[in-house]
Amino acid sequence: MDAESFRLGNENLWAWLVGLLSKKPEWLSAKVRFFLPTMDVDCSNETSSPKVTHHQLSRLFAQGPATWKSFIYTLCFELEVPLEKEVSLLSIWGQRDEFSKQLGAGEESCSGHQLHHGVKRPFQSYGSSPRRKHSKKQQLELAKKYLKLLKTSAQQCRGGTCPGAWHALDFPQTYIPPILQWSRATAPLDAQEGATIGDSEAANDIDVSIQDLFSFKAKGPRVTVLLGKAGMGKTTLAHRLRWRWAQGQLDRFQALFLFEFRQLNMVTQLMTLPQLLFDLYLSPQSEPDAVFQYLKENAHQVLLIFDGLDEALHDDSMGTDNAGSALTLFSELCHGNLLPGCWVMTTSRPGKLPPCVPTEAAMVYMWGFDGLRVEKYVTRFFSDLLSQELALKEMRTNERLRVMCATPALCRVTCFCLRHLLPGSSPGQSTALLPTRTQLYLQMMETFSPSGTLLDTSLMGLGKVALRGLDTGKVIFSVEDIPPQLMAFGAVHSLLTSFCIHTHPGHEEIGYAFVHLSLQEFFAALYLMVSDTVDRDTLIEYVTLNSHWVQRTKSRLGLSDHLPTFLAGLASHTCHAFLCQLAQQDEAWVGSRQAAVIQVLRKLASPKLTGPKMIELYHYVAETQDLELASFVAQNLPFHLSFHNFPLTRADLAALANILEYRDVPIHLDFDGCPLEPHCPEALVGCGQVENLSFKSRKCGDAFAEALCKSLPTMGSLKILGLTRSKITARGISHLLLALPLCSQLEEVSLHDNQIKDPEVLSLVELLPSLPKLQKLDLSRNSFSMSILLSLVKVAITCPTVRKLLIRESDLIFFLSPVTETATQQSGAPDVQGKDSLKKRQSQSLQLRLQKCQLRAHDAEALVELFQKSPRLKEVDLSGNHLEDEGCRLVAEAASQLHVVQKLDLSDNGLSRTGVIYVLKAMSTCGVLEELHISLLSNTVVLTFAQEPREQEGSCKRRTPLTSFMSPVTSELSQRSRRIRLTHCGFLAEHTEKLCEALRASCQTYHLDHLDLSDNSLGDKGVILLSQLLPGLGPLKSLNLSRNGLSMDAVFSLVLCMSSLQWVFHLDVSLESNCIFLRGAGTSRDALAGGPEFQAGAQLLELSQRYTSRSFCLQECQQEHLSLAYLCATLEKCPGPLEVQLSCKSLSDDSLQTLLQCLPKLPQLSLLQLRHTVLSLRSPFLLADIFNLCPRVQKVNLRSLCHAVLHFDSNEKQEGVCCGFPGCSLSQEHIETLCCALSKCKALSQLDLTDNLLDDSGLRSLLECLPQLPISGWLDLSHNRISQEGILYLLETLPSHPHIQEVSVSLGSEQIFRMRFSKEEGARTTLRLCECSFRPEQVSRLAFSLSQAQQLTELWLTRCRLGLPQLTMLLNLVNRPAGLLGLRLEEPWVGSVSLSSLMGVCAQASGCLTELSISEIQRKLWLRLEFPRQEDNSDAMALRLAHCDLRTDHSHLMRQLVETCTRLQQLSLSQVSFSDDGGTRSKLLQNILLSSCELKSFGVTFSQVSTESLTHLASGLGHCHRLEELDFSNNSLCKEDAELLIRALQGTCRLKRLHLSHLPLEASSLALLLQGLSCMTLLQDLSLRYSQIGDVGTQHLAVILPRLPELRKLDLSGNRIGPAGGVQLVKSFTHFEHLEEIILGNNAVGDPTALGLAQRLPPQLRVLCLPSSHLGPEGALCLGQALEQCPLIEEVSLAENNLAGGVPHFSKRLPMLRQIDLVSCKIENQAAKYLATNLMLCPALEKLLLSWNLLGDEVAAELAQVLPKMEQLKIVDLEKNQITACGAQLLAQGLVQGSCVPVIRLWNNPIPDKVVESLQSQEPRLVFSFFDQQSQTL
Repeated sequence: MDAESFRLGNENLWAWLVGLLSKKPEWLSAKVRFFLPTMDVDCSNETSSPKVTHHQLSRLFAQGPATWKSFIYTLCFELEVPLEKEVSLLSIWGQRDEFSKQLGAGEESCSGHQLHHGVKRPFQSYGSSPRRKHSKKQQLELAKKYLKLLKTSAQQCRGGTCPGAWHALDFPQTYIPPILQWSRATAPLDAQEGATIGDSEAANDIDVSIQDLFSFKAKGPRVTVLLGKAGMGKTTLAHRLRWRWAQGQLDRFQALFLFEFRQLNMVTQLMTLPQLLFDLYLSPQSEPDAVFQYLKENAHQVLLIFDGLDEALHDDSMGTDNAGSALTLFSELCHGNLLPGCWVMTTSRPGKLPPCVPTEAAMVYMWGFDGLRVEKYVTRFFSDLLSQELALKEMRTNERLRVMCATPALCRVTCFCLRHLLPGSSPGQSTALLPTRTQLYLQMMETFSPSGTLLDTSLMGLGKVALRGLDTGKVIFSVEDIPPQLMAFGAVHSLLTSFCIHTHPGHEEIGYAFVHLSLQEFFAALYLMVSDTVDRDTLIEYVTLNSHWVQRTKSRLGLSDHLPTFLAGLASHTCHAFLCQLAQQDEAWVGSRQAAVIQVLRKLASPKLTGPKMIELYHYVAETQDLELASFVAQNLPFHLSFHNFPLTRADLAALANILEYRDVPIHLDFDGCPLEPHCPEALVGCGQVENLSFKSRKCGDAFAEALCKSLPTMGSLKILGLTRSKITARGISHLLLALPLCSQLEEVSLHDNQIKDPEVLSLVELLPSLPKLQKLDLSRNSFSMSILLSLVKVAITCPTVRKLLIRESDLIFFLSPVTETATQQSGAPDVQGKDSLKKRQSQSLQLRLQKCQLRAHDAEALVELFQKSPRLKEVDLSGNHLEDEGCRLVAEAASQLHVVQKLDLSDNGLSRTGVIYVLKAMSTCGVLEELHISLLSNTVVLTFAQEPREQEGSCKRRTPLTSFMSPVTSELSQRSRRIRLTHCGFLAEHTEKLCEALRASCQTYHLDHLDLSDNSLGDKGVILLSQLLPGLGPLKSLNLSRNGLSMDAVFSLVLCMSSLQWVFHLDVSLESNCIFLRGAGTSRDALAGGPEFQAGAQLLELSQRYTSRSFCLQECQQEHLSLAYLCATLEKCPGPLEVQLSCKSLSDDSLQTLLQCLPKLPQLSLLQLRHTVLSLRSPFLLADIFNLCPRVQKVNLRSLCHAVLHFDSNEKQEGVCCGFPGCSLSQEHIETLCCALSKCKALSQLDLTDNLLDDSGLRSLLECLPQLPISGWLDLSHNRISQEGILYLLETLPSHPHIQEVSVSLGSEQIFRMRFSKEEGARTTLRLCECSFRPEQVSRLAFSLSQAQQLTELWLTRCRLGLPQLTMLLNLVNRPAGLLGLRLEEPWVGSVSLSSLMGVCAQASGCLTELSISEIQRKLWLRLEFPRQEDNSDAMALRLAHCDLRTDHSHLMRQLVETCTRLQQLSLSQVSFSDDGGTRSKLLQNILLSSCELKSFGVTFSQVSTESLTHLASGLGHCHRLEELDFSNNSLCKEDAELLIRALQGTCRLKRLHLSHLPLEASSLALLLQGLSCMTLLQDLSLRYSQIGDVGTQHLAVILPRLPELRKLDLSGNRIGPAGGVQLVKSFTHFEHLEEIILGNNAVGDPTALGLAQRLPPQLRVLCLPSSHLGPEGALCLGQALEQCPLIEEVSLAENNLAGGVPHFSKRLPMLRQIDLVSCKIENQAAKYLATNLMLCPALEKLLLSWNLLGDEVAAELAQVLPKMEQLKIVDLEKNQITACGAQLLAQGLVQGSCVPVIRLWNNPIPDKVVESLQSQEPRLVFSFFDQQSQTL
């Protein structure tokens, strides 16, 4: 076609196009408005003409090829265009230059600047021309023109809808205002109208609440923040406000500006406020300065709306500075720095607002639609009545549809879909077609293609554009971003909207966006799900949990709020077919992508999610419609589900309720501080899984309560309901009063912190009888008054289920006891039922706490009258009122008539001293009074009452385990006692007689036990008078006179009471701290003090007092000799036994001597203690002479010259006294005087001189004085700075001290130096030296002393830094005429030198080696030498060397060893490796074995032995024909090596001891061993520990055991022996006459074996060990009884068995028993008490191991009584038990009373740290740590 034809054809086509569109002016105007938002809106209002159409088409074409192409596509989509015309139209897209020539001249003017919408003038930037001065009149005229221009522009916004927001040509104007709710403290001014925000029925105009957005009082800037989730209509409301203003309905504002932050983000430069208003919004026609000045002067009538504050923080591709510029202007406006006085409104999603928003800004929540608004919206949407009825019916029958319609955006889409679904569809079809948000959008897509064929390419294209925008943070697109076909598709279906964008002043662009962000997310989700360019890994990256709680600290805001939601919805099975069609893929491909999304959701279902993410997950699950996923999520919910401080809508709670439908177990829901939509509780209808429901939010008001009441009756499992910190008034309570009776299962209702007044409170209380299971009703912090108090008390008394009423200031709580089902369902005779209910009501007790209720004396009578109507009151608390003396007297006098069970509290009621006397006299008639406590200082008045006799009887039965061990003396303590405490009452001496008179009156009928008069001002005069009046008060149990200003005169008068009053057993006086206690027998001071640590244990302490000894304790009182003499004379009249404890700051020698001289005059004295009393250096000599002065003294201990203890015996026979002076600064010059005083003793069994200043010179003096001391026990000189010289001197003088039996010395940090003496001379001596570093010259002196000390038989050298050369020299120098000397050496180098080196050292010894033992790992060497050394003749030497292999490098060493080991009888090697030296060690040992013809004992233990080395050793053993002991235990041997060893034993018939522990004995090797054992008839000790012989091997062993008649010890521990093998084994014990030790631990032998063993225990048995043997109580008891027939038993171990009550306890004396091991046996108190009681039958007991059991304070009390009598006991292990502070205190007292136990372990018992510190300071022998830090003896 030539150019002329082309031009002519285009002209014809253009004319045809103009003619077509001239007939459709409305359609063309709508498309022009979409593609050219900058064009004059008046163009659409002109009359239809070809000229206008030509003008509009020319403007569209001039916009550019992309816009024109999109317009042509739209034309072809929507209008009926002939095919040939469509082809022609599409063919000219690229011919813009040629086609533009055909346009008329009128179009040239259109190619210039595009005008702003509604502005018909060229653009002129603000500030581009010089400013002019104008008069007021001119300024006003200019402003009026501009304001008119603003309104004209706003009027063209199509009824207040935002551009294109779901608005199509066929959409009517259906705007319904959403629910708005105030937050914080802001409130509307127009309160007289009765309208509240969100109440659509407040006035005839449904928009009345919108007026209130700008009707609040504001002290600072007038800023309103509108918060709402996406789709709630924030943007729509903003545009609606502008339209309403343009219509004149917001007449308070002259100017209104509306900005969108998503458009302001596109601004590319900084700007000022005038530029924002005039350049970017609407410019004045002239003189902008004058207009802006007018706006400033009338700022209070200017409203600026900023939509999308949350989007202002979005970091899009155009940079952050632009958004920051707009945000800066917004911040300045909000704070009044710009345009002060103006109104600012902004919209935002909920979250943390940016700092630019003032804290005083008015916050308004937008909640969308409730049910009424939804129905109104539907009514307005559908024009015809039939469609309205059908749509409303669908809404009312479909709960999920109603929930979705609560979001206005979704409601709009729902109505759109219903309009296309309802014609021709069956009722209820929406339930299947519109169940989720995703399917709602899919149904909307279906409506785009009436023929049913979707435009797949267009959907995929829009999805790609949408996803790219989300990934890059773009919500506004340019025309180049969207292809024309897609643009046309979006324009046709109203999916896109267009608007003008000002990137900078003077420049405009057209921007396009999806009509709603959620629509962009939907298309993006479609693309992700069906595009083959997106792999599965990329797909699942988009499935994340968005909390929707926007964190403003992020610079980038996420734009994919609903993208995961749509992905989850597309994963639903109902979307499968749609996705397959759209993706053009098979079902498997689509199914795999759907399954991937479901799998990710399963992984996201964590119980640790935050509340917002949990809600989002529930939405996802609801969208998937996957029942299995819903069940999985429901079962993984935490039991307590909490939501804190984020807004929740009805849709959120509906999603939660949907999940709960699939949950099997109850759940607790807690909403704390969450802004809640007023009608959201309706979503919880039918939630039967909710057990606890709690709402705490100031946003919850009456409307919320009304909605909640619709759900409560349907929640059948609800037990706890909380509606607290809310704004519920009488209106809300009226609905609750109707709903609560329908919830009979409720157990707790909390309505505290609301606005409930007196009538509503009483109405709620009257509901109590109708709620049979209710346990608590909390109405605290409401608006009730005290005028209803008596009514509340009456209800509490008359309602049988109320058990406690608490009223305290603003607190009001009812506690109830629910009616049991058996009581409510009980049938039968009415009389029986009535009696039972009456008994139950009488048995229930009521607590009334009416604290700080402003009660006065005149109210007391009314209260008493009400109290008397109650059958039983557990507690009455009237503290904090204003009863004063008269009111307290009235209540106290009525106490005997009231049925108060526990306590009557009248504290803080203004009681005076006179009132105290009144109360005392009133108590004379009250027989159930247990304690009266009055303290005027602390305003305390408490009356405690005893239980009735039946209850006491019941409680005694329950306490049987506690009191069953009471002695006859303490059993009286279980009787009821009365205690009167009158502290801080200001009583003076002149009040004593009146006080005693009142006390006598109260004691005439009922006995007084405890009297506390502490913290008064009686003085000496008052106390002396009181001591004279005490007999009139009867026998008390305690009297407390502390802090009464007393002196010693009063003390002397009280001491006389110990002889005149039979009940006084203990007098404790501390003058400095003013503490004075008089106590009876068995009454503890801790019980009187009532300390928190010992209060619970006071009763145990009382019960543990088995003796009636009296005690007098005088502390913190300085005494002279005259006062001491008078005190002792006063004590002479006191009956005994008597314990005296004195504590003074210091005591002179004269005073001490006076005290000691008075001791013979006190025959009843059993103990004298001087604690914290500083004595002089002469005091040790005075105390040492006491044995001569008073023969009854058995023990004297003076510690650090300030703590002295003297123990007395009832007779004067001294059988071995103990004396100790540790830390008394004794030096060398004091030794002679001290020894002279001690020499007068008949027998000295122990002398303790530790921690003194003796040093070496003092040791010399002591050794010189030793012959005159009658000592026969331990002498302790530890911590006396004794050096090596002192040790050597001791060794040098050792021959002159034949009584020394043992010496233990450690010069390390322990500083130990102890000597033990025997009564007989010539005893063998053992010397233990630890960390004594001898110099070389001292080694020679040591050797000389060892040679001279003939009685020294053993020498232990531990870490004495004795090297190999020094040891060689020592062994070589030590030479004796005759005898044996054993040497034990422990040095680090022992484990590092070679065996040949050690043997070389032994070869240098002067004596003959008879025993040798080496342990490399433990670094120990033991050898025994015999003197003199006998030389072998040459023939004997040659004969012995003939058996040796002398081809080694040690031939010379072998010759020396053969000579030294001539008489070697014992050789032992432990922890030695024979596998890494090529057999050198084993060959050396082989030669030694071959040459040692007298060897009797050989052992290799815990060593690595190779097969080659074992061959050498076996060869050597074959020549040891005199071998009697063989120990080859705990070596690493294989099966073949074991058989090799056993074959080597076949010829050793003289064996007496055979240990083969941990030797793998299989069937073949065991058979060989049994064959060899049958020939060992002399065997006495057999150990096969952990050899895995099992039941079969044990049965075979039992067969040959009778062939070993000399057997004394049998150890078969850890051999997997069961009852079958065990029973067979013990049957063989009848053949043993010498068996002494039976060790069968770690075998599951059980009770059958124990029962059989009990019948066959040999009488000579010494050791029985059965730990971890599966024994029960029966077997243990039988063994315990059988052990009584074994008088020689020394050790019993039954640890780690389940003994419970079967603890062995002995009734016969076991004089040799040293150790009892019952660790971890689950022993309880009752069973262990019998064992503890009978420990006296075991006088030799050294170790008692009871750790890891269930022992408590009762066992501790028994042990405390036994400890002082167990003289040999060294350790008591009570770790990991249930001993409390009281039990530990008892044990400490037991130690103080004279026990010699060094350690009592109490680790991991329930004892407070403070008590631990206190007890350890008092008694260091109590060990509370895991590791015992105390020094151990060597």
